[in-house]
Amino acid sequence: MPMCRFLKIANLLLLTGWTLLSSCNMLSGKQKYPDIAGYDIHTPVVVSLKTELDEISGVVYYPKDTSVFAVNDELGLLYKIYIRNKVRIESWQFSKDADYEDLALVDSTFYALHSNGNLTRFRIYASDSLDVEELKLPVEGKNEFETLYYDSAANKLVVICKDCKSDKKEVTAYAYDLDTKSFSASPYFTISGKQVLAALNSEEKKFKPSAAAIHPITQDLYIVSSVNKCLVIAERDGKIKDVIPLDPARFKQPEGLNFTPAGDMLISNEAAEVGAGNILIFKSKPSIP
Repeated sequence: MPMCRFLKIANLLLLTGWTLLSSCNMLSGKQKYPDIAGYDIHTPVVVSLKTELDEISGVVYYPKDTSVFAVNDELGLLYKIYIRNKVRIESWQFSKDADYEDLALVDSTFYALHSNGNLTRFRIYASDSLDVEELKLPVEGKNEFETLYYDSAANKLVVICKDCKSDKKEVTAYAYDLDTKSFSASPYFTISGKQVLAALNSEEKKFKPSAAAIHPITQDLYIVSSVNKCLVIAERDGKIKDVIPLDPARFKQPEGLNFTPAGDMLISNEAAEVGAGNILIFKSKPSIP
């Protein structure tokens, strides 16, 4: 039996319930790059996306109908991607601005992260009318952000710097408190960029996060970096637990990260001028006593 056919059948048996769109072109680096604890990093379900999502920048899994919400960093559009069977997309305009880098969903309210750290809060009603509010991050200086996630235990939205003026060897996170409806001007926590780069033996000057999410079962914070090609697993206060290098052949430009309630991990990749953008779905392995 041809190898690609064998792998497709094996993946279908392993990942029942997800649609397998591709796997045979994602085999490089199997011996070189380690697995992520609880996942087989070498056998993702690959959801190939349409051209309009070549610049996919943030993803949120929607368990009510097993779809994925996403943003494109070049347009103020919210996309809903139906990933089972044939991929189908709906979209809504929530802003005329561009450069949106990540997305979070709390109850029925969306929060889109602008590259400067500000948030656009919006709700979409059945009549397609919008309720929109801009939330300004009170941090001065030239700053760049790509990471936004929701911490349900603290009821806070957290944004993490990609390249902030005040950051040197650390990476700073700021929080928007959904109870007080306000940003804190002081850091929520910091992450040791020096520790990440040392673990990777990297010559890069900075650790630059591009997406993050809290694992629904372990409650660990997962952070992916496109620039550094790594996944960082940390405690919720930013203390690093593990740093895992990622195969650039599979993770060509990872810009989005989210989990299903069962712990399946979704990582989205921009097209990066090679093929189509995609969403990689890694099935959570059952724990063995």
